[in-house]
Amino acid sequence: MQYQTGKPGRIVVVRFSDGEDVLSGISEICRAEDIRAACFNVVGGMKGGRFVVGPETEEMPPVPVWRELRESHEAVGFGTIFWDKDQPKVHFHGAYGKRDSVKAGCMRDGSEAFLVLEVVITEILDVSIIRELDPASGMVLVKMNR
Repeated sequence: MQYQTGKPGRIVVVRFSDGEDVLSGISEICRAEDIRAACFNVVGGMKGGRFVVGPETEEMPPVPVWRELRESHEAVGFGTIFWDKDQPKVHFHGAYGKRDSVKAGCMRDGSEAFLVLEVVITEILDVSIIRELDPASGMVLVKMNR
């Protein structure tokens, strides 16, 4: 286990409107505001996106199992933001519910808001954390500097 302690910085409250790409929007805000480390909460509606529900097996590198949102769902989730080289990398896990069905996983692509979706980003100050390619898993993972 590795860890660092930091403190909260700026808090950014975002309202995404119907059809906007949530993950791209979060990245855009982090670039514009130079937010280098953050966590965020999501609540609202989503109607599109591709997400991973786990690997096919426990072997490395993992082969992701993909699922897709193709209609409106209630959404709630949590994520982190750390930079990979010169770009913010958003890592978001959410639960997506419609009627009596709930799906959960790591949203990776095409995260489309439905009606309205709220995001609260909390900047984390005084940490030295980046994302870096891990050769064993083939994934871009958190790396603690210091």
